[in-house]
Amino acid sequence: MGILEKIAEIEREIARTQKNKATEYHLGLLKAKLAKYRSQLLEPSKKGEKGEGFDVLKSGDARVALIGFPSVGKSTMLSTLTKTESEAANYEFTTLTCIPGVIEYQGANIQLLDLPGIIEGAAQGKGRGRQVIAVARTADLVLMMLDATKPNVHRELLERELECVGIRLNKRKPNIYFKQKKGGGLSFNATCSLTRCNEKMVQTILHSFKIFNAEVLFREDCTEDEFIDVVTANRVYLPCLYVYNKIDQISIEEVDRLARQPNSIVVSCNMKLNLDYMLEALWEALQLIRVYTKKPGAPPDFDDGLILRKGVSVEHVCHAIHRTLAAQFKYALVWGTSTKYSPQRVGIAHVMADEDVIQVVKRSNDCFR
Repeated sequence: MGILEKIAEIEREIARTQKNKATEYHLGLLKAKLAKYRSQLLEPSKKGEKGEGFDVLKSGDARVALIGFPSVGKSTMLSTLTKTESEAANYEFTTLTCIPGVIEYQGANIQLLDLPGIIEGAAQGKGRGRQVIAVARTADLVLMMLDATKPNVHRELLERELECVGIRLNKRKPNIYFKQKKGGGLSFNATCSLTRCNEKMVQTILHSFKIFNAEVLFREDCTEDEFIDVVTANRVYLPCLYVYNKIDQISIEEVDRLARQPNSIVVSCNMKLNLDYMLEALWEALQLIRVYTKKPGAPPDFDDGLILRKGVSVEHVCHAIHRTLAAQFKYALVWGTSTKYSPQRVGIAHVMADEDVIQVVKRSNDCFR
């Protein structure tokens, strides 16, 4: 029996097993086996020649993967937002490979990848699903294109396909400490009351992975699925924006309903409706900020800002300017919303905000940039 048959058999058994106190450990064991087989399915085969991939070199300040079913408007979106022309037509599977483009927005270069359409069963390798998903795992954000004229079941199917291959959308990593040891058995602790998982369940799951010596610490009330994610250690947690295209073909009431859903944006690529708001939401979801540099006695350089991630410190800014600057750092003067007054003299651990201006002073009292 192959891996696909084993996965299908376990999924059928989970579906027909009633969930209650008597079966929760059995279900936990089945879920652990399912995660193990799915991980094996994603691993590249060691035998034979390598298959043709279509990943492209990562460039720019962030990477966004455009995912969706065939013929939902992904190629039109790429051609509208970037200078890259992607073939768009009214038939399915127009795009057969990965086509990269660059969105130039607020001084940042955001790489947008137009991927071939996903079909149901992509996680098991149908179509070019496994290659599409492999590229999506390298992205900083998933832009899920959906057809507003079709039922919401398409969104659920895409989420399920990505969930099967370890891509968790709009979720954060479970706060569980796990370390495999060479001996000593299982050491289990929790800093909070657990209602969805217990020590026996943890031991059952670890035994299915042939792990008998480990240290486990729950810092929050997590489920057995979240603990399995921590044990497998191959999950990717990505933000996702759900973009509903073709809103010019539905009623205004339906547009309002879709727009009010969490992380959802309504657009029309053909009529170029609401694309500006989508770019703003993309910027916020990627958590990008602009930091401008200033030379002493000169105005800030607003034409060439540094594109960084939210939460960066002055040390990160120094590394972005020059790799040796942090070692020579003395202090910095910062103008902007991250300070109490402008300019404020700050240390290397000061956290920067969007559109801050910085002047770095080195130990030799010479100012850099």
